[in-house]
Amino acid sequence: MKITSYGINAVNAYNNQVRNVKSSTNKASFADKIEISKTAQEMQGISTYNTERADRVKQLKEDIASGEYKVDARKVAEDMLKYYRF
Repeated sequence: MKITSYGINAVNAYNNQVRNVKSSTNKASFADKIEISKTAQEMQGISTYNTERADRVKQLKEDIASGEYKVDARKVAEDMLKYYRF
């Protein structure tokens, strides 16, 4: 009976294989990209809406607190009719 020793080199034969290394001239980036549409870019540019709305809400709160805010019943009724008709 013949017993052969495999040795340390035979334990992981994959380490001994030659790897084909690609040249460094092809440097492709595998990073993710995000592209924002033109409409979204325009929407980002219009940030005045939020500030105008915040100012309006602040003014309404002050008017309500001071008792100066008056509700226009006709306008409320017209808006309710528009909402329920359509």
